[in-house]
Amino acid sequence: MFPKNCWYVACTPDELDNKPLGRRICNEPMVFYRDAEGKAVALEDFCPHRGAPLSLGYLEDGQLVCGYHGLKMGADGKTDSMPGQRVQSFPCIKRFAVHERYGFIWVWPSDADQADINLIPHLEWAENPDWAYGGGLYHIQCDYRLMIDNLMDLTHETYVHATSIGQKEIDEAPVHTKTVDGEVVTSRFMDNIMPPPFWQMALRANDLADDVPVDRWQICRFTPPSQVMIEVGVAHAGHGGYEAPAQYRANSTVVDFMTPETDTSIWYFWGMARDFKPHDQALTDSIREGQGKIFAEDQDMLERQQRNLLEYPERRLMKLNIDAGGVQSRRLLDKMIETEAEAG
Repeated sequence: MFPKNCWYVACTPDELDNKPLGRRICNEPMVFYRDAEGKAVALEDFCPHRGAPLSLGYLEDGQLVCGYHGLKMGADGKTDSMPGQRVQSFPCIKRFAVHERYGFIWVWPSDADQADINLIPHLEWAENPDWAYGGGLYHIQCDYRLMIDNLMDLTHETYVHATSIGQKEIDEAPVHTKTVDGEVVTSRFMDNIMPPPFWQMALRANDLADDVPVDRWQICRFTPPSQVMIEVGVAHAGHGGYEAPAQYRANSTVVDFMTPETDTSIWYFWGMARDFKPHDQALTDSIREGQGKIFAEDQDMLERQQRNLLEYPERRLMKLNIDAGGVQSRRLLDKMIETEAEAG
């Protein structure tokens, strides 16, 4: 269903405050917390004593304490102590590799000893002070691959997001899809069109006229197992489109991480990174609010789609040319899953 020998976004640093965080990822119940040194830790969310969720416990001097009978767990998965009881023979619980980078906490759901931090996808904008980022988290009841399909085919914007980013020209523009170096790239360019409401707002925010024709682009990049980065933007028509100088354009990178919770639910980390007015917090908040509303529309559609697919599992679905991005992305995932299965 999903590969496990890879990194997924587990949570954001602000979610790890002074208490444990329980989160199921790839069907694995996990508990996240920070140890005494402030380092992120992930363990199986299962107390070896009576099976209580450790996420219902609390932190004491950087140690995770079970909220049922007071067992103290070490970051290595071993029970350190329990009131009035020797614990040397208690079995270890599973430990997961975690790493904090780019403003996210990543987890490796399979064997922690195989985890390689060099395999965490590079996010250039996250390390560049000339970029600003704002995002959020949705818990969506759908197969993570449905969200990948959604993001790798933006034709749906015309219909699902008609009042914000959708416009009929999206349907009319040709789509080009290719798989290169283990990534799937789908691109669409629209020339000399009027900007939809969201992009009118972005143009105004960048001190550009919002009532003139623009060239618009969408470049979607899927990186396994579940990352989609979408270069989006508009530039005043006639100035080079995607290659236009900064003074004529407003552009951003839509950030999407789909972390499977179960076979039919995900943790969806979404956001937008931009390279204009990076220190304008009010603008960041405004974009986050607008983008959040757009993704809420996707959530409703995807959850209803998932319910339909569960109700009619025998139905065979059509594939159109606009589905190439999702189809090629699924092929990469299938290959990863097959390789893991063969390796045992």
